[in-house]
This record gives sequence, structure tokens and C-alpha cells, in this order.
Amino acid sequence: MEVDIGITKTARKKIADKLAIFLADTYALYLKTQNFHWNVAGPEFFSLHLLFEKQYDDMAEAVDEIAERIRALGFYAPGSFTALKKLTKITEENKVVSSKEMLKRLIKSHEYIAKVGKPLIRFTQESYDDITSDMIIKRLHFHEKAAWMLRAHLEKLK
Repeated sequence: MEVDIGITKTARKKIADKLAIFLADTYALYLKTQNFHWNVAGPEFFSLHLLFEKQYDDMAEAVDEIAERIRALGFYAPGSFTALKKLTKITEENKVVSSKEMLKRLIKSHEYIAKVGKPLIRFTQESYDDITSDMIIKRLHFHEKAAWMLRAHLEKLK
């Protein structure tokens, strides 16, 4: 049965395609954060270990919410590592780095998502998709706050 939620099929497809990229970026950052959670070491271990866990837990829920929104729009969400890796520009972490470098890389990734997400808000609003717009606004609030919290820890390591 065709989706009839007051948004044209063309607009829903464009939104779903943009959300697939947003999903891939969120998933890539989730994996990066979990990797750093597992591998952080040094004097800030405990506080960073807990902070990283709190952040990747939030992103785990977000990944599900974003994928479900794609489905509600009437399209399939990408669900394989291969598909998600093709869509994201967030770099994968293949080696253990210092806690200071972990913070810098996470800040950069959160800020990247915050930047690329802003045009998506406008596009969804122009397409009369306030549900997706609201979800993206909430996600960008998380990413900007996460970057701020990470920067605060980085200042302690100077």
C-alpha cells in the first residue's frame, strides 16, 4: 500500500536518501566512539570511558530512530557495513591513538554531522516533513553538545 502522509513520493525519496547518509554518518561515529570507549587509556580513563559509553548509547538509539524514519517514509534503510561505509565520510579508526587524539577525532566527527545536518533540516521543512525535521534538530543538538563536552575534556589534557 502506498504511503500517503502529505509528502510527495519524490520528496519522500529525496528525504530518505539524505537520511540514509545521516544514518551512515551516525553509525560510523557510533562505531568510532565505541572503539575509543574500549581502547581509551591513561589518567583520564575512567571519565572518558564513561563519557564515550554515554555518547555511543545515545547514538545506538538514534541509529534505530533514523532507520525507522526512512521506513516510515516508505523506503528501505541501508543495513550492511558495506552500504553504510559507502555513504559516510566519517573516517574509520584502524589503530589505537592517545586519549587526546581520540577527543580531537570525535570532536571533528560530531561537528561534521552538525554541519551537514543543518541543510537537511531546511530541506525537510520545505518538503513539509516536520517529523523528520524535528528528529534532525534533536540529533544536531546532541552532536553539538557532545562536541562541547569532548572539548571540555580536551582542555583538561593541555
